[in-house]
Amino acid sequence: MVHNAEACTFVLDTETKQWSDLPPLPVPRYAPATQLWRGRLHVMGGSGINRYTPEVEHWSLAVKDGKPLEKEWRSEIPIPRGGPHRACVVANDKLMVIGGQEGDFMAKPGSPIFKCSRRNEVVYDNVFMLDDEMVWKNLPPMPKPDSHIEFAWTLVNNSIVIAGGTTEKHPITKKMVLVWEIFRFDLNTLKWSVIGKLPYRVKTTLVGFWDGWLYFTSGQRDKGPDDPSPRKVIG
Repeated sequence: MVHNAEACTFVLDTETKQWSDLPPLPVPRYAPATQLWRGRLHVMGGSGINRYTPEVEHWSLAVKDGKPLEKEWRSEIPIPRGGPHRACVVANDKLMVIGGQEGDFMAKPGSPIFKCSRRNEVVYDNVFMLDDEMVWKNLPPMPKPDSHIEFAWTLVNNSIVIAGGTTEKHPITKKMVLVWEIFRFDLNTLKWSVIGKLPYRVKTTLVGFWDGWLYFTSGQRDKGPDDPSPRKVIG
């Protein structure tokens, strides 16, 4: 089931468990990179209203204690490459956007059950960084193209650790290919490495680090050790 992109934004008060509205984005976006940085909520990239067309616009909104301090989003420097499903990380007071893809499933117009159609997707390995100069810089690329990693990352010992995702589709079957590598980006040396593998391939998983242990939960896993295409959603 697929629906077109939206412009609505919301904030959750984790104490009262109540949702509130934030000013809507200037235009609808699907799966943009989003992160809090220097007192502003940054939203960048993603796809347009059809979920397929990559967009590069970048906006920010001043926020404090879950409340907007401005009535509308401010335009910022566009990201060099558009598209959804990226990791967006703040580390050492720098904003980083990692991986992602161009293209995605599109909603079929008028479908009462929200059917979708698939076109070509291009998964990439780009890493972009924004710092005091407010100019996007290219950092060393990931070891392989990786997408669907929005929340599949955590910070450990001044490194970014990313687990799973999706990479370039199978050259013959054209099916989506899931990833089980665990990648590490050392923020001291700016070098990537593969530090392990998950028990199975998984995309759109949630990753955390606590008391020396790396955890992941939920997402969509592979069909088995010999078939990297997606099977069932896991909890």
